[in-house]
Amino acid sequence: MLKGLFSFRNRYRILHQTWFAFFLTFVCWFNFAPFATTIGKQLQLAPEQVKTLGICNLALTIPARIIIGMLLDRFGPRITYSMLLIFAIVPCFATALSQNFSHLVMSRLLMGIVGAGFVVGIRMVSEWFPPKEIGIAQGIYGGWGNFGAFGAEFTLPLIAVAASFMTGGASNWRFAIALTGIISAIYGVIYFNSVQDTPPGKAYKRPKKNGALEVTSVKSFWAMIISNFGLIFALGLLAWRLEQKNIHFLTQSQMYLVWIVLAGLFAYQTYRAWQVNKELLIGKKTYAPSERYQFGQVALLEFTYVTNFGSELAAVSMLPAFFEKTFGLEHVVAGMIAATYPFLNLVSRPSGGLISDKLGSRKWTMTIISAGIGASYLMAHYINKSWALPLAIAVTMLAAYFAQAGCGATYGIVPLIKKEATGQIAGNVGAYGNFGGVVYLTIFSLTDAPTLFTTMGLAAMVCAFLCAFFLKEPKGSFAGAYEDESLETAPQKPTILVEE
Repeated sequence: MLKGLFSFRNRYRILHQTWFAFFLTFVCWFNFAPFATTIGKQLQLAPEQVKTLGICNLALTIPARIIIGMLLDRFGPRITYSMLLIFAIVPCFATALSQNFSHLVMSRLLMGIVGAGFVVGIRMVSEWFPPKEIGIAQGIYGGWGNFGAFGAEFTLPLIAVAASFMTGGASNWRFAIALTGIISAIYGVIYFNSVQDTPPGKAYKRPKKNGALEVTSVKSFWAMIISNFGLIFALGLLAWRLEQKNIHFLTQSQMYLVWIVLAGLFAYQTYRAWQVNKELLIGKKTYAPSERYQFGQVALLEFTYVTNFGSELAAVSMLPAFFEKTFGLEHVVAGMIAATYPFLNLVSRPSGGLISDKLGSRKWTMTIISAGIGASYLMAHYINKSWALPLAIAVTMLAAYFAQAGCGATYGIVPLIKKEATGQIAGNVGAYGNFGGVVYLTIFSLTDAPTLFTTMGLAAMVCAFLCAFFLKEPKGSFAGAYEDESLETAPQKPTILVEE
């Protein structure tokens, strides 16, 4: 795998083109964070409003990752990713043209849809790489793509300053944000015309049923319903935050209306899940042991993604302002220092996948890394203005390494659960990363940075405990091909986790 990594042929070409697509979605998704304080000052926003915009940036990614996961399994990654990249120009221009808080809320909610792009590449990479290399391949895709957050925080302030001649010397954040949308749309056209869903001669397997995830036991069905409720809860939490004092984007009546709509959405989701799994639930259909998988394992991976990617989203969103206020730095300097967190994605997320491949146990890789996340965030709790700045950066980077390696380890497992439903499963797991980001940033908006770091640290410690005792090693974790698939031909049957 590593020997051919820097070639641009065959499956490596697809990997490189796909991680770059993910990179651009992340540049767009995080193009607000480097300018949060500047925009707040120019548009006269309250500090609580600026924090709330960070939550809005994550909110619609929750349902979007699930919906895009379904579209992905049906239409394939080539079409799905291309359309998403082209769509990114809409929220980028909406943000660039915003004149008040309400405009920004709408534009950042739409931007959350772009943040769902990650799911698409998970399926694309799993089509081109075998199980024994899936950890490092997914780690490179996720890590190098996540580097887009660094690209946004480090380069966009420089572009804004370089374009300041258009605004009489003021930082031209509007131009920088609009530019990200233009580049993304152009690459969407390039991607559509230059990639393929599968290697030549390999069929793209689609789930037999659409609209909801097909499960293989009644217990898994109810676990899925509870999982769906958690995502609805996160959206309800956002609606509550938008109604609070100093925000007032929603009135109390509008908040209740949103809750009613979300309740209706949950009821519809449950109905669709019942339709897809009706024969199982009424006893007309059973699955052979070789066809079963445990949704409980999906739920545990959702929790790991809360603690790793959810914490990463929160940290990337709040660190520029945290360093600026804690150490009295200029916003450009603070943004560049905060960019050390996403910078590590170049190596940390791939290393998580590589460790998962080489250690011989994806379960214990996940457990150890989760414990590292917890310990490093608990250390970050103590950062204050009396610290030497290099030490604060070092602790931040330690937390970044473990959180990002955890993302790589998580998605070293996800594609091995049920191949033809990888998009939907990846969408569910990915959505819980955003769930974590919304919950963590809500806590941050109500408290302070030390409380946020403590919360993220304790959650990761709980996750490590659950992984140690309940996470199961996927069947065929280190095989040279997917189950019932020769090394030369397409998979006819997915690698699965066997229901107990």
